[in-house]
This record gives sequence, C-alpha cells and structure tokens, in this order.
Amino acid sequence: MKKLIAGNWKMNGSVEMTQGLLAAINGEINGDLLDKCEFLVFPPALYVADALKSAGTNIDVGVQDCSLHESGAYTGEISVSMIADMDASHVLLGHSERRQYHHETDEQVCAKAKLAYDNKLVAVICIGETKGQRESGKAFEVVERQLMASVPESASAANTVIAYEPVWAIGTGKTASATDVAEMHSFIRNKLAERFSDSKNFYILYGGSMKPENAEELLATPHVNGGLIGGASLKAEQFLAIAKAAP
Repeated sequence: MKKLIAGNWKMNGSVEMTQGLLAAINGEINGDLLDKCEFLVFPPALYVADALKSAGTNIDVGVQDCSLHESGAYTGEISVSMIADMDASHVLLGHSERRQYHHETDEQVCAKAKLAYDNKLVAVICIGETKGQRESGKAFEVVERQLMASVPESASAANTVIAYEPVWAIGTGKTASATDVAEMHSFIRNKLAERFSDSKNFYILYGGSMKPENAEELLATPHVNGGLIGGASLKAEQFLAIAKAAP
C-alpha cells in the first residue's frame, strides 16, 4: 500500500499561492516518489478550480467540507454534487475544527459521508480525542464512538479514508509518541475489522502535527498509511520532505 500524503490548507491561500505551491510540488514529484506515495490537497473552496488546473495528474484535489443538503436555500454552503461537478475527488469530513467551532456531530458527519458516496466522492473522515479526554483515560472510548457513529455501514476502502487526529496535537507543535500512534492506529484497524470485510485496505492517516522532523518515524509506524498534514502542507519543501521520508 502506498502512503497517502494529504495536505489540509485550512483557511490559507490565494490564487498565486495555489498555483505556485502546486507547481513547486509537481516539479519534484518523480517516479521514485510516485512509486511509494499518493498525493492529495484540500485547498479552500474558492481555490479548488485553480488547484485542479495546477495539480496535473499526480495530485488529487478535495474540498474541506460539504453541506448536509443536496441543493436549495442554504446560503454559503457547497453541495457534494457541486464538488463532483468540479471534478474534485475527495471531501474532508468531521475535522476537529468543524466539530469544535461548528458543533458538528458524528451523525452529521455520517450523513455527509453517505452523500459523498452517492456522488462518487471519497470521504476522508476525521476522528480523535481532546487533551482532556486523553488525560482522563477516555481516548480509546472517544475514538471508538466517533469511528462507529461517523463512518456509514456503506463505507469501504474504496470510498473512505480514516484520519486520526489527536486534537491536542493539531497546530500545537506537539505530536503523539510513536507508541501512542501505533496503539491507536492498531485499535482503529481492529475496530474497522469488526465492521468491514476489506478493513485491511482502509487508509488510516495520522493527522497531528506531522512535519519533516517526525515524518520518517510516524510513517514507519504500523497501520499509519500516510498523513493529513496542516501547516507543513503550505510549503512545498516541507510537504515534499514528508513524502520523501516515507519508507
């Protein structure tokens, strides 16, 4: 299984940055990297069209969220059919910032994932515990609840990617230890096996402050099939360094 190197740009960027960043990444993607990695970026929705033009054939482009509704009077929202119409391939769902700031529930994430499947999109579903939940010994309980409630029964390795993002490690510079990551990713894999016959083929990404300095160790950790990268995805040299660190 190749490693999936995914960049979540969050609310950062411009037309110039989108074009320049993707051109720089494309300029360094060669046969060796493509043999071991797949690439995916999630720019802000306004720049998806520019990203698709600049991404070429080696970088997939997704959207950072979608609406619970297919169409209608929902000002400011973006439907899955619109995402598919633009030829984007993935949609990022349940990111901790959506859960925290927009109070998204597991049930809403699950409903969005079903809409994504109906429109032939791959859902990248985020799960993960807060600092308080980990310190109180509830990390595995929280992750299991989110995994069970956010991932539809119709999920498969072909239409779903799981991203484990310990909330306390996002944008803080802190990173879970390789031991912690191995334990959680193994736990997630086992829980997937209880529900899905193709569980061994699901991508499980690590999404907590992955950067060039820790990428080699994290990407070599069992059941870590890639990274959902935040800040380091905004600089071509850092994003590429993470990919090059993949075993």
